[in-house]
Amino acid sequence: MIAIIATVLAALAALLHVYIFVMESVQWTRPRVWRRFGVREQAQADVIRPMAYNQGFYNLFLAIGAILGIVLFWAGGPDAPAEIAGRALTLFSLGSMAAAALVLLTTGAGYLRAALIQGTLPLIGFVLFLFA
Repeated sequence: MIAIIATVLAALAALLHVYIFVMESVQWTRPRVWRRFGVREQAQADVIRPMAYNQGFYNLFLAIGAILGIVLFWAGGPDAPAEIAGRALTLFSLGSMAAAALVLLTTGAGYLRAALIQGTLPLIGFVLFLFA
């Protein structure tokens, strides 16, 4: 049962990070998107665009790692090499997501909400995957 809950949380964290990728790397030119990231004017958004594009791909790669980890985790039986590799990859991806949220929080108290949104699912999923 813990493995199922951990998997659901890991998958939700991955989907959230895919959504962040879409905002940062695909939809950044839309004012409603860059305003969501605290950017106030078009000129700022244009300057930040390459960094947002790059950062979006970081989020995508973390999501891909989590999804591949989940697939491998469930592909093998208990203690099978695929299950062990899947657990390790999922833990690495979720841990990286949670650590990135912590780094975001260190940039200022104004980022608390964003850090909680970005880091809560991966942190809980990480803890549960340790016991799955």
